[in-house]
Amino acid sequence: MYEHDSRQIAFHDEPFLFGGLPLDSDNRWVKLAGLIPWSRVEAAYRKNFRGNRGARAKSVRLALGCLIVKEQLQLSDCETVQMIREHPYIQYFLGYAEYRYDISLDPSLLTYFRKRFPADVVAQVNQWVVDAARLQESEEENDDEEGGHGGNVPDEPSVDSVPESENHGTLILDASCAPQDIQYPTDTRLLHESRQKLEGMMDTLQAGREERKPRNYRQRANKEYKRFCRNRRPTRKEIRTVLRRQLQYVSRDLRLVAEMQQDSTVTLSERQRRDLEIVTRVYEQQRSMYASRTHGCADRIVSLHQPYVRPIVRGKATAKTEFGAKLTVSLMDGYAEVTTLSWDAYNESQDLIKATEAYKERYGHYPRRILADKIFRTRHNRRYCQARGIHLNGPPLGRPPKDRTVYDEQLRLEREDSRERNAIEGKFGEGKRRYSLGLVKTRLQETSETQIHLAFLVMNLQKILRDLFIFFFPMRFFAKRRQILVATA
Repeated sequence: MYEHDSRQIAFHDEPFLFGGLPLDSDNRWVKLAGLIPWSRVEAAYRKNFRGNRGARAKSVRLALGCLIVKEQLQLSDCETVQMIREHPYIQYFLGYAEYRYDISLDPSLLTYFRKRFPADVVAQVNQWVVDAARLQESEEENDDEEGGHGGNVPDEPSVDSVPESENHGTLILDASCAPQDIQYPTDTRLLHESRQKLEGMMDTLQAGREERKPRNYRQRANKEYKRFCRNRRPTRKEIRTVLRRQLQYVSRDLRLVAEMQQDSTVTLSERQRRDLEIVTRVYEQQRSMYASRTHGCADRIVSLHQPYVRPIVRGKATAKTEFGAKLTVSLMDGYAEVTTLSWDAYNESQDLIKATEAYKERYGHYPRRILADKIFRTRHNRRYCQARGIHLNGPPLGRPPKDRTVYDEQLRLEREDSRERNAIEGKFGEGKRRYSLGLVKTRLQETSETQIHLAFLVMNLQKILRDLFIFFFPMRFFAKRRQILVATA
């Protein structure tokens, strides 16, 4: 059951909260509370609850606010709850009417909060926040232009003042990978873990059988695997020998589990049945790669606990292959949004048209420029941009011009576009060093997607806060200085 919490207040309603403790209106959590459209988010949050039965659910401001606090401060679930209990400003951000240390909030609730905010809902919230920030920036530019500060006219018109037929703005595109927190996968370890899961299923089924437990050579298999792990530099022949032996053990266990299920009064649990399907797929993939002497296959499983994770070949110096979600990100005026998120490897060049059409539908016009990596500059994308009057960075196809002046001008424009395109690389660095994009630690597929979108939402909120500080701090400084001069005069 979900009901609107009428106790949620705004800062201007009651500036002295928590037993007369004054709150500073310039605090970051107070400002963040005014940047998120809570009423619009609540409409999407209500869809998780049907009927009027059950205990009263937590408010949308508390649910989404806890996830934002966790992502902003990079805390665990337990540390997030402890920080909320100790921090009055965070309690104000979460919508509490008064400061209380003994709040009814358990760390396990954050798991349910992540499930109640799917990735598409968080992406929609991010879009609302970005649209509101861009609208406010355009209004400030119009006010400055009408005020006539120095008579300077901006180089580019604002978003609202541009006709629909005129291209405006810069769209920056790039792709990256958000690594998942899994153990580095090896074929021998996957087969070893599969065999252990099958042995646990056999122990469960044996409790409902009268016959003697069949032999599965688990001690011998475990001993062989441990001997192999102690070998720091195994040869190819030794690796294939261990793989063959482990495949034989897993094949035997799969056959025994199928036979024991027929004459056992005990059934496997839902989780064990799901693990059995995953182990069967792992065995088929490993047997196929062993027979063909290859190291890759379609939809390769690299983790039994997170079977949705796929290897993403990025070709980076630190790691040529990463294991996680691949995502294409668009950057506009410093605000980053996820265009595509997939757990399978894909060619990101197909996202250029998708991101451009989304830009057209959202703002009513195409971007004037698109800055993207070399993989995006295909012939099809070049023709698409040329037909719509969009400048796509990079040199034109074919041989360089013979005129040295024209050639130098092309190189200069390419260097300028590359420097401007570095902004999205910096955004990836911020997300991976400061936030959770560097290592996603959630276990479920849907919660991992939510965590990735939350990282971009928090990054955009922090950019808005930085812009507010840069804009308002000089005004407040000179206003206070003027008050001091008037008082001392």
